[in-house]
Amino acid sequence: MGSKKRAKPSRGKKKARTCTDQALALDYVRAWAHPAPPPEPSMPDAGDGFLPPQAARMACSVGGNVLFELHCHSNHSDGFMSPSALVERAHRNGVKVLALTDHDTMAGIPEAMSAAHKFGMRIIPGVEISALHSPREIPGVGDPVHILAYYGMCGPSRFDELDSMLLNIRDRRYLRAKNMLSKLNTLKVPIKWEHVTKIAGEGVAPGRLHIARALVEAGYVDNVREAFNKYLGNDGPAYATGSEPFIETVVQMISRTGGISALAHPWSLKHPVAVIRSLKSAGLDAMEVYRSDGKVDGFSELAEQYGLLKLGGSDFHGKGTKDESDVGAVKLAITTLSSFLKMARPIWCSAMKDILLRFVEEPSTANLGKMIKFGQLANFDGFAPIDSAMDVVNLCLSSWLSYDEMEAVDLEEVRSKLAQSLPAM
Repeated sequence: MGSKKRAKPSRGKKKARTCTDQALALDYVRAWAHPAPPPEPSMPDAGDGFLPPQAARMACSVGGNVLFELHCHSNHSDGFMSPSALVERAHRNGVKVLALTDHDTMAGIPEAMSAAHKFGMRIIPGVEISALHSPREIPGVGDPVHILAYYGMCGPSRFDELDSMLLNIRDRRYLRAKNMLSKLNTLKVPIKWEHVTKIAGEGVAPGRLHIARALVEAGYVDNVREAFNKYLGNDGPAYATGSEPFIETVVQMISRTGGISALAHPWSLKHPVAVIRSLKSAGLDAMEVYRSDGKVDGFSELAEQYGLLKLGGSDFHGKGTKDESDVGAVKLAITTLSSFLKMARPIWCSAMKDILLRFVEEPSTANLGKMIKFGQLANFDGFAPIDSAMDVVNLCLSSWLSYDEMEAVDLEEVRSKLAQSLPAM
């Protein structure tokens, strides 16, 4: 007697399962993205993994999504808009969660967080770190690579270590910019240093985009794109490399300070496979695959091959050109966002615990200021109203975590050690 053929699952059942997965992901992302817990939990029984039909239909509808922007820049690096203006624009575009990822600085995060509070948005403290891929690890020699770092509401643990790396990169960028101006002068295209630094703004390390804008204003080119194509691109006659850290060092730093690492715009790399292979070995978590014009051929497959989470963002700078993607233009699937948060939240939680425990070692107003660097604590006005270490902990946690997170995160070890070490302040 012949064996019976296994019946294939019907399309209806497959679609129902897909809708259920989307609904579960939507519920998870919404619970994190919105500070207040949802009034009606959509999971009456967390054990069976299914949702009511109405909730599943909602997740499969057009409105069943939460818009994240995971790559954008302000005028604290090479963007044109202040963090406040950027957040307001993102809000108008429907963005609920925004990662500010300025080049090699996190200086704009506090302003972004303050602005986001007015609109009920969440800010993911981020940074886009300049690095070099150099197989032989020769300083100053190699292909330029940008790596995104995403941190929790409390920011990086061991921030001083990360900040030292970022400061060194910014200092070296001044030398790199001067080298590019020297090359432009040799090409009979003189640009004054004062012109570039004025465009960059006070305290902002100048980059190629600032020099490109100076070239436009001086009349040497018609637009920024032409400046890069003619002079400043990676193979351009005025291009100069900096002395950025190697990509492995950057990824390991992000991991050590409680962040999620992602390779930015891999389609711009000369040797993407070699770079991705090296980054994966160093501990890379994700890579950009999605753009406003969809996925880029080949990179989705590379992400799958190396086990990397697929992300994406607009890389918005606010240049005002027709070809620039607007902030919030890349709409990531709700299942992608759920996977991102499920990867990130335990890491961010560990960083938060590390920050609190390190505060125990040297409690002071100054160190508390460092601890809350990326956002003011709710109802906090110095140490005056704080009677004990537990008050410090509770104020920090209430500012960093939602109600649901406060209930879910295991913080007994933190509370116990803080109570023992700091009985009163």
